[in-house]
Amino acid sequence: MDLVEFNASPVDRLRPELASCCDVPRWIEGILDKRPYADHAALTAVADQLAREFDDNEVDRALQAHPRIGDRPQGAGTEAEWSRKEQSGVGDDPAVRSELAEGNRAYEDRFGRVFLICATGLSAVQMLNSLQDRLTHDDVTEAAVVHEELRKIALLRLAKLVIA
Repeated sequence: MDLVEFNASPVDRLRPELASCCDVPRWIEGILDKRPYADHAALTAVADQLAREFDDNEVDRALQAHPRIGDRPQGAGTEAEWSRKEQSGVGDDPAVRSELAEGNRAYEDRFGRVFLICATGLSAVQMLNSLQDRLTHDDVTEAAVVHEELRKIALLRLAKLVIA
């Protein structure tokens, strides 16, 4: 949809679309409350500011919708389609997929949540290297990284939803 349609659409239509970008109700409502937007820059600025304010519970909620890196997202919905495209760099190498699966397990054991990375444009090796590096983080450092990765994903998906 374009910005004109986004500004004019009923909120009940937009809520699930925005949840596909990032399932944080306060973020969704904040974006909706600021309509209409004069341009894409204004929409992005509001979405970005709201994403920078996510608390830990909101991040945890949003992470529930994200598949593990290397898992093939199932389903036909918008979010599954975006995840498949975002993770296209994982490829089909069984050795790399195995290393990612092992790294995901280690990460979840260490931090208690799914490993999240803005995978768009990254190769499987880059994702794996980041995962291994992030396993060395302390909890506070890693929480900040996860917040930032979620923010980047939300803004990328919003740009896919509201086409310039």
